[in-house]
Amino acid sequence: MKPLLLARAKLRGVSPGEFRALLKETLGFDVERPFDSVTRILCVQPHPDDCELAVGGTLAKLSREGRGITYLTLTDGSAGSREIPPGELREIRRKEQERAAEIIGVKKLLWLDYPDTRLPYSGEVRNEILKIIRSERPDLVLAPDPWLAYDVHPDHRNAGLLTGEAAFFSALPSVGEGEPWEVRLLGFYYTDNPNHVEDVDAFLKLKLKALKAHESQFKSEWNSWEVFVKSVARFYGEMAGFKYGEGLRVLPTVLFHANPLAGVL
Repeated sequence: MKPLLLARAKLRGVSPGEFRALLKETLGFDVERPFDSVTRILCVQPHPDDCELAVGGTLAKLSREGRGITYLTLTDGSAGSREIPPGELREIRRKEQERAAEIIGVKKLLWLDYPDTRLPYSGEVRNEILKIIRSERPDLVLAPDPWLAYDVHPDHRNAGLLTGEAAFFSALPSVGEGEPWEVRLLGFYYTDNPNHVEDVDAFLKLKLKALKAHESQFKSEWNSWEVFVKSVARFYGEMAGFKYGEGLRVLPTVLFHANPLAGVL
């Protein structure tokens, strides 16, 4: 498929608009409507609250359209407070995430429970994620953009890289455990390079309600966080002509290896 895409793009002349049209024709992928054929979604987050903070409006919207959503949280969130001891915080954050997920409409939560700030970049973690992907069989996998400029948190970078690798390798029967499963789409949130902005104006209040459920993270400075969340949503929204938006970089997984055209989509 990749050589065919490259050959046809070369014949037509490579430009972002041409390439989008080519992907729509060849793969059935429309960057303006990436969720049309998506029924199952796996949202991978380094810590409790990342899925809601990044794309809570989009997930609430998709859940109410009947899409099945699973959260996979990679760490225990135990380092996320200056006042609450790690052991206590771990249990608090799990309960907060359960309440927030219920508000969004997410019914299944999975946990790997690596120590907060110490998610390793390793084949072991990648294979754990890969095994869950094969079990859940999602059409779309979401994760943090590991190439976000100036993000120094290793949990975020490692979560994005490991999830991308796992989603790509999931189709290969010689890699990892379980029945191979081909993930069609991989979407990066927390991105400064979105190729899709979802209109979440009707779901911003629900997103904020879900974030409020993470009291250990937001309650003491809620007013500031609410301003920040709305500001980010306005920033993305103005890119696409919406009042409030959430940005994602969504790509077919076929583009995630040795394909120099992936960056133009």
